[in-house]
Amino acid sequence: MPHISQRGVHMPPSPIRKLVPYAEAAKKRGIKVYHLNIGQPDIETPPAILDAVKHADFKVLEYSHSAGFESYRKKLVEYYKRNDIIVNQNQIIVTTGGSEAILFAIMSCMDPGDEIIIPEPFYANYNGFSTSAGVNIVPIPSGIEDGFALPPIDAFEKAVTPRTKAIMICNPNNPTGYLYSADELEVLKQICLKHDLFLFSDEAYREFCYDGRKHISALTLHGLEQHAIVLDTISKRYSACGGRIGAFVTHNQEVLDAAMKFAQARLSPPTFAQILGEAAVDLPADYFDGVHAEYTARRDLLVKRLQAMDGVTCPLPGGAFYAIAKLPVDDSEKFCQWLLEGFSHNGATVMMAPAAGFYATKGKGKDEVRLAYVLNTDDINAAMDCLEAALREYNK
Repeated sequence: MPHISQRGVHMPPSPIRKLVPYAEAAKKRGIKVYHLNIGQPDIETPPAILDAVKHADFKVLEYSHSAGFESYRKKLVEYYKRNDIIVNQNQIIVTTGGSEAILFAIMSCMDPGDEIIIPEPFYANYNGFSTSAGVNIVPIPSGIEDGFALPPIDAFEKAVTPRTKAIMICNPNNPTGYLYSADELEVLKQICLKHDLFLFSDEAYREFCYDGRKHISALTLHGLEQHAIVLDTISKRYSACGGRIGAFVTHNQEVLDAAMKFAQARLSPPTFAQILGEAAVDLPADYFDGVHAEYTARRDLLVKRLQAMDGVTCPLPGGAFYAIAKLPVDDSEKFCQWLLEGFSHNGATVMMAPAAGFYATKGKGKDEVRLAYVLNTDDINAAMDCLEAALREYNK
């Protein structure tokens, strides 16, 4: 019998989706499951951008250019300019979701055996993409005690080796919700310039910054023009996760030329979602006001409820729509599975993502979970009722 590859053996399962079979079984038993495990917002996709797809007028569903339709890339130039990011349409490659943008960055800039430094906890799929490319992640631990702030510069300096090629950040951060400050980005810039490293900046949650704070893009860091690569997506921005449209953006022409070869190999990004994305750029300027207010209310409620529970620690996220909570349990994966297999409260339970899967360091995150505050406040309250009752019962 033939055997699968070592790459397949070592490919990590998703901590976000691995408990799905237990959730499906719970639903078949008649249990309502509140999904706080995945960043799938319940906010309505703007009807205007869905209408653009419905009313698209063509007789043949053709390939687009491998970089994406020029009309969409020109629209993205307008979008980025509104966010103080100055690029032209030839510095943008439209990708099949932000996921493909991440993969293009790793494959274009790194060789098997190279190292990428990532503050942990980090978006779990960085693990998967790095494994796919034969690249080694070097984690720099951040802690819940200081809200997952950027680790000190000394930690980065110690982690750099001759095989180090890049630093990866997600800003605002998934899974912690941490929003990097101008001073922290300056630290990263100096490290990248000193050691001649790429800075991969996943900016999927650019619009979701709270308490009057503003997002700073890696592409606005003066002097880092040839080092910075922004990885982007419409999934969260417009509650369009199923569209699978992202963007790979950089001023570095050599990197763009390499990434284009990977883009050509997969032919083109999806046509309908590009139409949707192009229409999204023309949404009214106040579109995000209501969305922002809704997420702020959800964040405040979730964190307030968590902080009121005995033995639970949860810092206030500065952005995105995730929070990491430390729970009074010995193993959050066992606890999350038990929530779906052996517990219900008023006919319902809650699904969360065990946080160990967001760490590369073995043993880290064992008593932590990631919660996505993507449900309305009534559902968040009900989910927190479930969690509070579950912790009391579990710890008996």
